[in-house]
Amino acid sequence: MFPTRTGLVKPAPATRPGDRLRWSVVASKTPPNDPWADPAPTGTAAKKAAKAAAKAGKAKKTRWYKQIAQVYQMVAKAQPLIWLWLVGIVVGAEGLAVLFGAFVWKGRIGYMAFLAAPVALLACTMFLARRAEAVAYGRIEGQPGAAASALGTIRRGWTIEQEPVAADPRTMEMVFRAVGRPGVVLIGEGASVGKVKGLLAKERKRVARVAPGVTIHELIVGRGEGQIPLPKLVRKLKRLRPSLNKAALAEVNRRLQSIGGMKLPVPKGVDPLKARPDHRALRGK
Repeated sequence: MFPTRTGLVKPAPATRPGDRLRWSVVASKTPPNDPWADPAPTGTAAKKAAKAAAKAGKAKKTRWYKQIAQVYQMVAKAQPLIWLWLVGIVVGAEGLAVLFGAFVWKGRIGYMAFLAAPVALLACTMFLARRAEAVAYGRIEGQPGAAASALGTIRRGWTIEQEPVAADPRTMEMVFRAVGRPGVVLIGEGASVGKVKGLLAKERKRVARVAPGVTIHELIVGRGEGQIPLPKLVRKLKRLRPSLNKAALAEVNRRLQSIGGMKLPVPKGVDPLKARPDHRALRGK
């Protein structure tokens, strides 16, 4: 035998008299197109490699307690005394359970305190979720497009335009449109209430032209008189009374899609695509 890169080479025995001496290679199996590659795993090694690749491809799910910890850290940055509220909820729930076990269900103080623990945890989670929602709204309130971000939390029952249907690009007043069972809702936002009302009036005329008889609601997001704070915008939309059935709602959506959204202003000047060349100037006259 003679060592080579692929293995050991040994002469094969001649089967018949007169046959030439043949050489065979004793080596591991390699792909025909790459004789120097490592052998592919087979059997148990192949199964382990497939499981490792599947685990690497799957995204790791965040545990529920880690999610709660992340929410608490976010809220604690904006409200450092949030831990006092959580401790108060736990103490209050346990105190009520102990009183109930001492005077109403006598002799079951420990049992009632044990039952109050998951109730206190649920109450803390709900309170923390409300606080986190308020903090999230507080971060985006007053910024352009905040109303669209709030409307994006509505999961079903509404068709919401992500882009503004009317806007003033200089002062950043915007109008967004939402369509649902209550009708068409126009939501305006911006620093100048007068300009926002003007944009709402123009958009109202556009909607009434293609969908006559449909109820149109106008809302202005803000903290002033007659305005709706951003955290209460979604709740306000859900409390509107329905006035359209499913067939009418689909027809209104189809008609509103025909008018499109906001039309950007065309810059002044000559359109280069429609300009005619000066042939006399080209000839040098």
